[in-house]
Amino acid sequence: MQPQTTFQAAGTAPAAAADGFADSVFRRAAWRFIPLLFVSYVVAYLDRVNIGFAKLQMLSDLQFSDAVYGLGAGLFFLGYFIFEVPSNLLLHKLGARRWIARIMISWGLLSALTAWVDTPAAFYVIRFLLGVAEAGFFPGVILYLTYWFPAHRRGRMTAMFMAGNPVSGIVGAPLSGYIMHAFGGTMGMSGWQWLFVLEAIPAVLLSVVIYFYLDDRVADAAWLSAEEKKVIEGEVAQDARARTHNSAASAMLSGRVWLMCLILFGVIMGSYAIGFWLPSIIRGAGIADPLSIGLLAMIPYTAALIAMLLTGRSADHFRERRWHVAVPALVAACGFCLCAMSENQIVPALAGLSLGAMGVVTAVSMFWALPTSFLGGAAAAAGIALINCTGNLAGFVSPSVIGWLKMQTGSVSSGLFLVAAMLSLSALLVLLCVPARLVNR
Repeated sequence: MQPQTTFQAAGTAPAAAADGFADSVFRRAAWRFIPLLFVSYVVAYLDRVNIGFAKLQMLSDLQFSDAVYGLGAGLFFLGYFIFEVPSNLLLHKLGARRWIARIMISWGLLSALTAWVDTPAAFYVIRFLLGVAEAGFFPGVILYLTYWFPAHRRGRMTAMFMAGNPVSGIVGAPLSGYIMHAFGGTMGMSGWQWLFVLEAIPAVLLSVVIYFYLDDRVADAAWLSAEEKKVIEGEVAQDARARTHNSAASAMLSGRVWLMCLILFGVIMGSYAIGFWLPSIIRGAGIADPLSIGLLAMIPYTAALIAMLLTGRSADHFRERRWHVAVPALVAACGFCLCAMSENQIVPALAGLSLGAMGVVTAVSMFWALPTSFLGGAAAAAGIALINCTGNLAGFVSPSVIGWLKMQTGSVSSGLFLVAAMLSLSALLVLLCVPARLVNR
């Protein structure tokens, strides 16, 4: 028996060395791209939802109602919906470097122009155009990650990229509050106007960095050796063989893809309830100063960041995807219910908002392991964009419906209960309709 044991030990050493080399190569690739994409997503999400902070001053200055605000905030997602699939197909054809740079400079300029809207019509138009400009950024990055990381490595990469969502709240909430607090009246402009102008500058600058730094494909990476490229391309190719959809038409006609659209819709309802209404909920609990609101808003986003990173690590370790989406969605539903029952009470309201943020941010991040498990090639470009844009229609529905319900009832509670119900439905759909064998790898 001893010779056999010796042979096995000798045979495992090269395998372990190969695994260690592959880990180091993918770690190097992660450090090359993820920090830049992460910072870009921080800026993207900040420019998308800083309207929630601007609302604290903008509505009274322009005499806009909550319904006007809700519709304008939501119109972003109509432009996003219409142009998402074409944008992602163009990225797949032209390359991420050029297309993501184009997206970022156009949305940065349009976000800055929001500072000069003065009528509901102008507000509606600029929000719609901002959605058109940003269409393709998020699904483009998700698609880009499939070029570089196989499924069993992608959960953590997606979570690290999407950490930009809560970090935009951790950094952006106090920053937005400070800008509105400190810059109001400077050069004859209100604080909310300075908010749009100053927070648009990073997007324009990052567009230049991305153009010169990002590599479209593994083969283009001059910083990788031939052996390192072979490792990445080999694992990605092996992962691609497990996918069941590879053409754009197969993705657009797939019942599984449309199921993913519905699941994401419910989760995104919660995401934008946090993004667009968190400052207003905190103010409704008795906090008036924008800077104080910004500092308190850091708490839910900090909790969300920790929860998302730990869950991403767990999902890759256990190679389990469904429960890592469903449980956070249910936690978020409980958080929104607690928040709805805690109006005008800052401590329970913040606890509910923290649970809600932890749940929705984690669920959105973990969700993307589901469709990328069976979509590849052109199907990934079309399918990811279709799922993202259809799911993000909730970004139109959520602020619009909550704003309308607030106008009718004088409270956001009914809207928060609706969001909780949608999150619960998404969790049930994941557990009952998504086969474990399809996504758990």
